Amino acid sequence: MSEVAIFGAGCFWGVEEKFRQLHGVIETEVGYCGGDLPDTDYKEVCTGTTNHAEVVKITFDSSLIKYEELLDVFWNSHNPTLLNRQGPDIGTQYRSVIFYTQEDQIEKAKNSMAKFDANGPFENPVVTQIVEVKNYVRGEEYHQKYLLKRGQTTCGL
Repeated sequence: MSEVAIFGAGCFWGVEEKFRQLHGVIETEVGYCGGDLPDTDYKEVCTGTTNHAEVVKITFDSSLIKYEELLDVFWNSHNPTLLNRQGPDIGTQYRSVIFYTQEDQIEKAKNSMAKFDANGPFENPVVTQIVEVKNYVRGEEYHQKYLLKRGQTTCGL
């Protein structure tokens, strides 16, 4: 049975690669989500005026990998205590965000966040947003599987 998860955790290239490699993940694609416009592109998102976040959309087989396992990878893929930045990338498009695609994901995400916030490696509190999916736009083809196309597994930051 396939389900969809959408996560924003900074620059989408490295985040996509982490999820793409997981057993049970059927497909990954990068895009933009949560903004004010129903359609946008990379150049516009980079201005910070659309309110979209860079995200990874993950289609997964829930009989092989659970949503909670994806959440664990999400928390451990970035620093969710930083507001609107990851590594050298700064702006609302790099915010930490979980876009739920079905109602049962809300409680799972909240529980997972509370557990990570209490037991995680960071001193500061988690600032991750948990919001309903809104205005998802698939990213440009040159962004899809960016690291895989280049024979890389990380961004090297």
